[in-house]
Amino acid sequence: MKSEIIFNERGHRWVVLGRDPQKPEQIIDTNEHFIIHDDQALLMDPGGTEIFPQVLSEITRYVKIENITTIVASHQDPDIVSSLALWLDLCPHVKVYCPKLWVGFIAHFGMGTKMELIPIPDNGLSIPLGTTKASIYAVPAHYCHSSGNFSFFDPISNFLFSGDIGAALLPADESNLFIQNFQSHIQYMEGFHQRWMPSQAALRAWTRRVRMIQPDLICPQHGSIFKQNQIDEFLGWLEKLEVGLWKGDDQEQELSMETWMQWKHI
Repeated sequence: MKSEIIFNERGHRWVVLGRDPQKPEQIIDTNEHFIIHDDQALLMDPGGTEIFPQVLSEITRYVKIENITTIVASHQDPDIVSSLALWLDLCPHVKVYCPKLWVGFIAHFGMGTKMELIPIPDNGLSIPLGTTKASIYAVPAHYCHSSGNFSFFDPISNFLFSGDIGAALLPADESNLFIQNFQSHIQYMEGFHQRWMPSQAALRAWTRRVRMIQPDLICPQHGSIFKQNQIDEFLGWLEKLEVGLWKGDDQEQELSMETWMQWKHI
């Protein structure tokens, strides 16, 4: 797993982990982002149980375990937060924030570990970074793709962690941290967004919020990072994209209907 500092000013660092060549083939590749301010760390979507050892090993290059103070989860998917109990076993002092809608579901990842989850209300929340003066902001991103979902904005770096919005399923030989060419990158995003994003109206609501924020970088959960000169093009593409699609062919749909009629008459 590779890591890189992409912001380092005024005692504030933003670090991204990703591109794990040792992960099992069936495990989706994820990016883990964390912020360190005055030696206290906040983890955003810390990842699944399968990659916990690699993430832990990489993070401890930058910060001591006892200085991890905060974890935030954008939604409920196992690829982003199923490692939560492992983190809490190591860092029982950590405060964990997650969407109000998913508190009762994320608690299922506890595996016997006591979890005190702080709910993020639907309209968002300012989340302090430990005992420092720094905070990040939970930006509503509902139905993109999860019904209770958030992006996270860091005003010091002016970076936005977008979760699954902007995610790309990259081929194994594509290892660039930043998107090199937006138009050629679309092929890795399009199918994912058409199937996993159920609502064009929800995407447009999110793009309106992002245009008001005007971040310098957009950092998704999967794939590469959008640089400032690509963000407007990306938002425009999202606003026009038809989503909530199943690209099954006509034969598949006919077979499904035939099977359903057989079941109906059993």
